[in-house]
Amino acid sequence: MAKRDFYEVLGVAKGSSADEIKKAYRSKAKELHPDRNSGNPNAEGQFKEANEAYEVLKDAEKKAAYDRFGHAAFEGGGGRPGGGFGGGNQGDFANAFGDVFDDLFGDFMGGGGRGGGRQRNARGSDLRYNLKVTLAEAHSGLHKTLNLPTSAACGSCDGTGAEGGSEPSTCPTCSGMGKVRAQQGFFTVERTCPTCSGMGQIVKNPCNVCSGQGRVEKDRALSVNIPPGVETGTRIRLSGEGEAGMRGGAKGDLYIFIEVTEHRLFDRDGTNLHCRVPVAMSRAALGGDIEVPTIDGGRSRVKIPAGSQSGRQMRLRGKGMPALRGGQTGDMFIEMAVETPVNLTARQKEILKEFEDLSEDNNPEGKSFFSSVKSFWDGMKG
Repeated sequence: MAKRDFYEVLGVAKGSSADEIKKAYRSKAKELHPDRNSGNPNAEGQFKEANEAYEVLKDAEKKAAYDRFGHAAFEGGGGRPGGGFGGGNQGDFANAFGDVFDDLFGDFMGGGGRGGGRQRNARGSDLRYNLKVTLAEAHSGLHKTLNLPTSAACGSCDGTGAEGGSEPSTCPTCSGMGKVRAQQGFFTVERTCPTCSGMGQIVKNPCNVCSGQGRVEKDRALSVNIPPGVETGTRIRLSGEGEAGMRGGAKGDLYIFIEVTEHRLFDRDGTNLHCRVPVAMSRAALGGDIEVPTIDGGRSRVKIPAGSQSGRQMRLRGKGMPALRGGQTGDMFIEMAVETPVNLTARQKEILKEFEDLSEDNNPEGKSFFSSVKSFWDGMKG
């Protein structure tokens, strides 16, 4: 005996929503349960028939296959619509090829297998925020409040997109699949459903505030913690702080991209800092102590060895930048820049002239250089 139409078994229309089908099944199961129909020999068979119908129609993928192929969707061919390649005509070949294509590439099309393209309750978009911080802030870390223009769930409809708390209904064009197919020769072309824009549902009574989108544009203040040790290019991900999804869909993420601005005193090299410090010629010659700044706003005393030259470096351990991961702190390198005095008074010139006359053996590098120059010139003459 031919099977009855599953919609007829449950007493619902073909375009009924999932909730309507569920409600009809509960009513039918209560009516036909064998424990309540001991005098009806057909009750058990009708009860099983209702269960079979509901098992198919409650599943969006099975329901779409049934809407398209009827009972043939689950007979022969391993349960695949169209019964595999054995149909012998162009349409069956194309349908079977489309099924194989789904199995191979379904994940890349947005889901697994048939119906995977549905975008119901689509996830919200990720957001990017470019944040500039100073080197001192990157050293110590900071707490910052960001003002973000973004999409948030509509408060009027609680993000459903429907007015008055009504539920969206299954799209009649794609039967909730979110995609429709068209036959083109040996191939089946799949595209986004034009009726529901791939959502699989339509809102018959859209919310007046969000126009059925389930979300509205608004500015939002967000407090974030920037950890010590960040550098230009550091990316911080805040899960669920992006745009709200369509009609109650999951929120996207927020990505904060860090840019550390240049400092007028310090140059950064990973976790190390470099600071170029001018030193008076007399201090470099005689030696002594100088005070240098540190990135945390403090001061450190550095001993200058007598006879120091420009370019000489000294290390202050642990005075650099903290590592973003690992807990270690870099060093700070002081580079000396011996400064020649300017705007000399007559007395200063007199003293320096006297010093010059007495310092023939005090400039070993200069003496060695000019000795090499004399040898070079003598060689050229020869």
